[in-house]
Amino acid sequence: MKQYIQDNKERFFQELFSILRIPSISAKPEHRPDMRRCAQRLVELLLEAGADSAQVMETDGNPVVFGQKTINPDCRTILVYGHYDVQPAEPLEKWNTDPFEPVIHDDAIWCRGANDDKGQLFMHIKAFEFLVRTGQLRHNVKFIFEGEEETGSASLPAFIKANRELLKADICLVSDTTMISDKVPSINCGMRGLSYLEIKVTGPNKDLHSGHYGGAVANPINVLCEMIASLMDNDNRVTVPGFYDSVVELSQADRDMLARAPFDMDEYMKFLDIDQVKGEKGYTTLERTGIRPSLDVCGIWGGYTGQGAKTVLPSTACAKISARLVPNQKSAEITKLISDHLKRIAPPCVKVEITPYESGDGFLIPINSDAYKAASRAMMEVYGIEPVPSRGGGSIPILAEFQKELGMDPLLMGFGLERDTIHSPNESYLLRQFFAGMESIALFYRYY
Repeated sequence: MKQYIQDNKERFFQELFSILRIPSISAKPEHRPDMRRCAQRLVELLLEAGADSAQVMETDGNPVVFGQKTINPDCRTILVYGHYDVQPAEPLEKWNTDPFEPVIHDDAIWCRGANDDKGQLFMHIKAFEFLVRTGQLRHNVKFIFEGEEETGSASLPAFIKANRELLKADICLVSDTTMISDKVPSINCGMRGLSYLEIKVTGPNKDLHSGHYGGAVANPINVLCEMIASLMDNDNRVTVPGFYDSVVELSQADRDMLARAPFDMDEYMKFLDIDQVKGEKGYTTLERTGIRPSLDVCGIWGGYTGQGAKTVLPSTACAKISARLVPNQKSAEITKLISDHLKRIAPPCVKVEITPYESGDGFLIPINSDAYKAASRAMMEVYGIEPVPSRGGGSIPILAEFQKELGMDPLLMGFGLERDTIHSPNESYLLRQFFAGMESIALFYRYY
């Protein structure tokens, strides 16, 4: 594969850039035409790579790209999952380059989606192309690329239920995660789930003069801040009743295994420009982001935020709240627990409205499976060191649905790094990870 990459890398760049230039932002309705344009381009790339068929398939939301190649019905089948939608690029002023005009410098590709997930799903297309063109493909392969992962995959569960036979496979292969470092690779054996909601607190029926009414009428921003502050105790544990009821405590042996992953606290804090970490008492930083649930405010607004002063007591205040969940916690149940709790603790001087958004459950996979062993062997050959099992702190909500509806475990061979700053300005993807990912994926097919 190394030589194939070397001989074709300029073509690879141009093909990847053709999808990176498309602003397939699923969160913004005005980009619906771009979603379809990107999906159609992926169909072309799959067919050019050697798929027997590929098509754009409709859902209730953004379309799904499905492609496949059948070698022999008796062979194992691998389902490759990825997503072609990306996060919004804002704040635009913090980008050093045009977020949708890919460039290569400092040994990396810089663009929105360079890593998450266009760059990583593209590796699978090229590894597949290499295997097809060199006559080494020994598996049936199916591809499913969705356009709603960044907004919760709302349309995909119904698509999966309606197409169980079409999507049937032995394993779901995914590259949409990060590894610990490019010096110590890792394979995610689990990811957290997600519960996300918006709270709106309303006080008076209109904005008021803060001199005429301040101190006499409830200020929704003050009330909302008090409510949010009460959601965590002094040990940084969530105070919502029932929040931890279904959380399974890991044994010391399991915690010791996860602790094999190297972690440099000084480097971690320097990267984030912080002087101290903060989290749930009794757990390490890696445990806090992998095996423990969390709750955070992702946005908060209300009142006057423009330049200068405006002495206003606002009518409303809003916040977006996310909870990252560990396996066994059900997102629908946690969303209801948080919603009910917020309404219960709201004082009678305000009204509270809750709007639930994207959600999804977490999952775990066994590390003694044939697929995990094949991935470990492949990555060890490429990186020269055995990858360690890890738990991902983020969420890919639809993967639990693959387990439930299709009866297959997802295998997460992610090649991103924290330095790639996905979801933030100046997203990038190191070329050495881009190439190592293709090599590892091709070797996975050999060993699985």
